[in-house]
Amino acid sequence: MTPGPVFTWPVRVYWEDTDAGGIVFYANYLKFFERARTEWLRALGVNQGALKEGSGGMFIVSETSVRYLAPARLDDELLVTAQLEAAGRASLIIAQQARRGDTLLCEGTIRIGWVDAQALRPGRIPPAILDVLNQKA
Repeated sequence: MTPGPVFTWPVRVYWEDTDAGGIVFYANYLKFFERARTEWLRALGVNQGALKEGSGGMFIVSETSVRYLAPARLDDELLVTAQLEAAGRASLIIAQQARRGDTLLCEGTIRIGWVDAQALRPGRIPPAILDVLNQKA
């Protein structure tokens, strides 16, 4: 599978995102990545709330790998990306970045797996979702 198109979502850095030094707290990049992944899926027509109600399943984060390269600060305007790197029957690997202009601040990969929402046991991603992802790749 070749990587899919890059989806971009703007994020502004607020006080609540920073630590005592005025720099974005490292864990908050994962929140930024989550927002971009959610909006990426929404742009593909996948509403996660409706998906859970209709199918009884949901995506969960099962693995992360993040590299921090430069700090973001209060009031910075960031562009956060999401790009499908790999799609399997039960999980997706999403490549993500946070940038300020041309400066790469943070990058990583996030594996999201499909689970039964009640039992939280792994399952297969619904074929309709994989079809949407394959059409956009």
